[in-house]
Amino acid sequence: MKKILSYLISPIHMFLFALLLLVFHPVQVVTRWIWGYPVRKKSVDILNLLLIRILHVLGTRISFRGFEKLPQGRPLIIVSNHQCTYDIPPIVWGFRKHHPKFISKIELSKGIPSISYNLRHGGSALIDRKNKGQAIKEIIKLGRHIEENNYAASIFPEGTRSKNGQVKKFQEGGIHTLLKVAPSSIIVPFVIDGNSELMKNGYYPFTFGVHLKYTVLDPIEPDGLSAAEIAEMCEIRIKKELGQG
Repeated sequence: MKKILSYLISPIHMFLFALLLLVFHPVQVVTRWIWGYPVRKKSVDILNLLLIRILHVLGTRISFRGFEKLPQGRPLIIVSNHQCTYDIPPIVWGFRKHHPKFISKIELSKGIPSISYNLRHGGSALIDRKNKGQAIKEIIKLGRHIEENNYAASIFPEGTRSKNGQVKKFQEGGIHTLLKVAPSSIIVPFVIDGNSELMKNGYYPFTFGVHLKYTVLDPIEPDGLSAAEIAEMCEIRIKKELGQG
């Protein structure tokens, strides 16, 4: 029955998803033009909340846990496992008070309503994976941005998505660069659980009746730790939360 519902209801979800992106693109343009970053940012928050809420048509249950652990008044480096494209909305909404920014491949900065516009104008780092120098410069700029404003940078140290949900080895490069230019940051391990099951078939059909869990683990003070040690700690803790330890 769940398989049948997945095929029947996925088109409804896909329509709502596309509609939200199309509606909120001009909303972002207008709010940025008239009121600037603060109001445009609120529109992005609302968009991502709605992107999460429309999952309920798929019988999806959603849990946010541990966000009370987040410190105030300092930059965050969010270190998360990566399962699918739907990893972004819970980060944007869950960490909205901390203005999360992303490290994204530059190809995503064009052609996608709402998403590309937000990447270009929201302070994220747009990197060319074929140009290491350019990528490092973008991450450095992002690190300085979060240091100056006490914002958050979100990083997926696996490098690519894990389609089956099994956590891949975390790389320390991005963490090292961010900490170098944002030394007052605290590390926040973030667990995404269920998104790989939701999209195990790609974009069609979505899986009906999945329980998505988004969990903030205890933050890590980076003082005295190397980036490699931090990456390993985050990987171990996230795997343990996912039952992969």
